[in-house]
Amino acid sequence: MTRFGRLKTIIAGAVLALSLFGAASPASALSDQQELVDKARITFDKLISSSEFSQLPYYVKQSKALIIFPTLVKGGFIVGGEGGSGVLVVRHTTLGWSYPAFYTLAAGSIGLQIGGQVAEVVFTVMSDRAVDAVLDNQFKFGGDISVAIGPIGQGLEASTTSNLDADMYQFAKTSGLFGGMSLEGAGILKRDSWNEAYYGQGATPYAILMEGKFSNPNAQTLRDALAPY
Repeated sequence: MTRFGRLKTIIAGAVLALSLFGAASPASALSDQQELVDKARITFDKLISSSEFSQLPYYVKQSKALIIFPTLVKGGFIVGGEGGSGVLVVRHTTLGWSYPAFYTLAAGSIGLQIGGQVAEVVFTVMSDRAVDAVLDNQFKFGGDISVAIGPIGQGLEASTTSNLDADMYQFAKTSGLFGGMSLEGAGILKRDSWNEAYYGQGATPYAILMEGKFSNPNAQTLRDALAPY
């Protein structure tokens, strides 16, 4: 092989390697979102079938939307913080549950606090204004939207059939201990880059959740888990 031929071979190999690297990047990004969708399904299945959260099915059936955080981490010493990635799904009267949009919860705080906690959390969104607040990227705990702790345990059916006066209820399965744990000041924010990585360019939460312009068959298992509710 001539020197020119060898050079052509090297260049062709470099081009192929770059093209493979470029093709691998979206796949890698996609796997991150898919992992979160799969974990959200597992978290929902775990909490909805747990006797510890016997009232959750009732609240889910009455809800307008759900926000599922498979892993919400909080910890700190004097200065604290919390965060995690999750998905938002919205219920439609005729189409059932939407495909998921990606969100993150983030907060920092200063105060007398110590410890650490990891939680799997399902928020049942009960009002249209709460759905709108999350969609508009204007949701913050402790603001105009009321958030309450969901009832835990057995024997609460009578007290829950009419007391759905909060905009959102939180059901959390936790491990670890955190003194003074609160979501006060935390915000739920959309993850535009993740939504576009999973669905394609222009995939905003509103287009995914409300307009139904985007779908991904890999999220169907999550929708199937939600379908009975």
